Amino acid sequence: MAINTQNYQSILTELNGKAVLIAVSKTKPIEDIQALYDLGHRDFGENYVQELVGKYEQLPKDIRWHFIGHLQSNKVKYIAPFIHLIHVVDSEGLLKEISKQAIKNNRSIDCLLQVYIAKEETKFGLDESELVPIAIGSNEQWARNKYANVQVRGLMGMASFSDDMDLVRREFQHLKTLFEKIASSFNIQHLTFNILSMGMSADYKIALEEGSTMVRIGNLLFGER
Repeated sequence: MAINTQNYQSILTELNGKAVLIAVSKTKPIEDIQALYDLGHRDFGENYVQELVGKYEQLPKDIRWHFIGHLQSNKVKYIAPFIHLIHVVDSEGLLKEISKQAIKNNRSIDCLLQVYIAKEETKFGLDESELVPIAIGSNEQWARNKYANVQVRGLMGMASFSDDMDLVRREFQHLKTLFEKIASSFNIQHLTFNILSMGMSADYKIALEEGSTMVRIGNLLFGER
């Protein structure tokens, strides 16, 4: 079995129920995912639509699949029937397409708005000027069925790939500030805006200290790709 069970149990102990562990299983074989599933794990994250669909078809149906890679609008239809949470909504257009496919599949799809917090051009996400109108304005927009069958549950961000942990911490702090600003603007009917997805294998400890409620970890569980 390729799973590092010692790391898995150690991370669960660290999280202590305060954050959800997303096991990043991209490029990993079915057997490795099944092994972690057999330990009781249910939340898995994938980056590529075709790979995710293939794994969904072969693995137990009570797995909660999270899409965490860059998502093109024309690919949403393939994962809409089963996806648990889409972490990577980086445009209003993508949110509208998710709504369209959710309606077609007669289900509600939970999403996170991806925020650009890193000092790297290769990262995707909304900046603050784009983020706030979509998130805060969603109350009225849902009333007009603009985003029917979609629920924005929170924010996701990726810190800079850097050895400067002070920089990483500042980026996580910025995302937490945005999260709290938006959460405080939601009325009592939208208390489900409660997910802050930040932190990966190299920086999840800092993310937890800064208020993350969901961490995305791959290498520490499955080994290096």
